[in-house]
Formats: sequence, structure tokens, C-alpha cells
Amino acid sequence: MNNATTLEILVWVVLPYVVLTIFVLGHLWRFRYDRFGWTTRSSQIYESKLLSIGSPLFHYGIIGIFFGHVVGLGIPKSWTEAIGLREEWYHLMAVTIGLAAAAACVGGLLILIYRRRTNSRVFGATTPGDKLMYLVLAATIGFGVLATIAHSALGHYDYREGVSVWFRDFWTFQPNPALMSEAPIFFQLHILSALALFAIWPFTRLVHVFATPLGYLTRPYIVYRSKDEKTSAPRRGWEKIDY
Repeated sequence: MNNATTLEILVWVVLPYVVLTIFVLGHLWRFRYDRFGWTTRSSQIYESKLLSIGSPLFHYGIIGIFFGHVVGLGIPKSWTEAIGLREEWYHLMAVTIGLAAAAACVGGLLILIYRRRTNSRVFGATTPGDKLMYLVLAATIGFGVLATIAHSALGHYDYREGVSVWFRDFWTFQPNPALMSEAPIFFQLHILSALALFAIWPFTRLVHVFATPLGYLTRPYIVYRSKDEKTSAPRRGWEKIDY
């Protein structure tokens, strides 16, 4: 870091930690003061056909991308080589599986954006925060796809010796800004747009990622009661009441 410029330190060291602080404190604030707003704000009631296609595509694709990033960024290159996974095989798997997940994610996102823009009722329920979220999310995914195609599939840049090392060092508070400054432009744009996404994350519908319906496991049964005296055979869950 001794040879890094002030701008490099601000962009690749200071900014990521600022975003991490916003991400953590923003979720704590949202949970404390806007717990009822902790929701996807579903628009299924307005339109369900396109949603039933685009939503699964997007979510399955984003799950694949997430696990791809966990492997690519979190597991050092030396570990995969130690178990006998040759570099060319890892590269082929990463590119093919990654692009398949990206295709599903991008396809689903395009359907969701088309649905939200062309359906007047869905568009009417779209907030400025939703529009910003879709824009930044699309940019993050788009730059990631371009980076994979231009610099990994067709180029010769090994992100596991640059971006991945910077990412792991970030969590040990020793990030080397030179690793990102030397990375190809699409990788830089991918990281910067991802930082923007994480900065706005706590204040958008994306908070639903951290919502787990654990209460359903312990919630008591709902008892239905009928006022119809002609009910012949009470079904399970029904309890007749008298007046």
C-alpha cells in the first residue's frame, strides 16, 4: 500500500469499509424502526403470469451466481490445485456454469423489468427506491457478465490472483489497492457497482433476503369455526359453535 495513490486508497480501501458500515448499520436501523416495511412488497396481486416466469429464473440464477462468487472469491487458487483440480478445468467450469447462471439471472431480470414497466398497476406500485435498485442491480450483473466474457472467457486475466486476493485481504483488514487498480476495467466497474448496491441494500426491498419465516414453525394452528348448522361431518380444523 506504500506505493498506492490517495485515490486508489480511497476507492479500494476506504470506500469498501464505509459501504460495509452502511450495510450493517442500515439493516440494524431498518429492523429497529421499519420492521413492518421489511418485506418484498410483492406485486403478485397485480400480475402473476410474467412474475411466475421471471422470478424463479432470476432467483435461481442469482443463487448460482452467489455460490460461484463464494468459490471464486473465497477459496484460494492453491486449495483447488491441492485437490488436483487443474486450472484449465476450473476455468472451464467457472465460465460455463457461471454464464449459465448469469443467463438465467439476466433473463429473469429482464422479464421482471419488462413486467414492471409495461403493467400499469405494477408500475404504479413501483417506488423511486425500486427504480434505483433495479438500475444498480442491472449494472452490477451486467458488468459481471462483461468481465467474465471479456477478461476471463476470451481474455487472459486470472481474477483469482487479483480480485479474489484483494477480497480475502479485505476481511483481514489488509487490502492491497494495487490488486484492484491493476484489474481490468470491467472487474473494477463490477466491484464499484456492487459497492453501490450494498450501500443502498438496507433501504430497499432487498432486505427480504435476510427474512426467514421461523415463526411459522411454532405458530399455532388457525381454528376455523362454521355458523352453518347443516354442516354434517366436521372436518379437521373446524369446530362448530353454538349461539
